[in-house]
Amino acid sequence: MGKSDVVAAKAEELLIPVTESFGVTVYDVEYVLENGERYLRAYIDKEGGVTIDDCENVSRAFEKVLDDSGLINDQYILEVSSPGLGRALTKDRHLEKSLGEEVEISFYKPQVIGTEKEKEIKAKSVTGILKAFDKDKITIADTETESSSEWQRSDISQIRLTLDF
Repeated sequence: MGKSDVVAAKAEELLIPVTESFGVTVYDVEYVLENGERYLRAYIDKEGGVTIDDCENVSRAFEKVLDDSGLINDQYILEVSSPGLGRALTKDRHLEKSLGEEVEISFYKPQVIGTEKEKEIKAKSVTGILKAFDKDKITIADTETESSSEWQRSDISQIRLTLDF
């Protein structure tokens, strides 16, 4: 676990009581370096979705908690927002909450997704209904045929909820 992951985990611990006081939950926290700037991003959620007021209230209260904690000595930008509709499913708790939902799985490199005329068909992503997961694999079902496929988590670069318009 790198320094950024440690800071994000400790920041999440500090954020939980703040979000509870405003009736929202912590979805995720990340501490990243982008274009020479450090960002502490806190994603919050609640049934029915978060509002701008939720984000503003949590941001103000969390900023004070962070300053008092001395957790981050570097200059950083705090962002508090919703994880969005096409949210990334980065933790097991996200996957658990999303069972039965349609997801898009992206891979580090093309994977064999089937065969046609004895030739392998490869793709960098697949879409389906999230059926199950464990520490090693993710199982999704094809939305049309309902056939299931398993994918090794080590081959997956990202899992997101699909956007349904």
